[in-house]
Amino acid sequence: MTKAELSAPNRWLVERCQHINFGSITFHVRGGEPDLRRPHSRVRTLKIAGGFNGFRPEVASDDFELRREHIALFERLKELPDGTRVRVRIAHGLPGASVDLLEDQQAA
Repeated sequence: MTKAELSAPNRWLVERCQHINFGSITFHVRGGEPDLRRPHSRVRTLKIAGGFNGFRPEVASDDFELRREHIALFERLKELPDGTRVRVRIAHGLPGASVDLLEDQQAA
């Protein structure tokens, strides 16, 4: 599967991961994909003692073969109900091995 074959929301997610490089992104899910109508937040982690803190070079590419981490994330998102808020941790521009499901606390 390639980036060009993705839906617009999933392509957006791949590009955000590449921009963040290290950190996390939080968003809501709708129809098994990121809900681009709702707000999202990003956290970029910067390395203090050297290391590369810029965007991934792939961000400039219109198309490339997706990594297994991308495909595993898309498969997991398809299993989640609409409205689920998730945080995806990102390292080296790729989604991590897990997805955090975030639950809002309701006032008692």
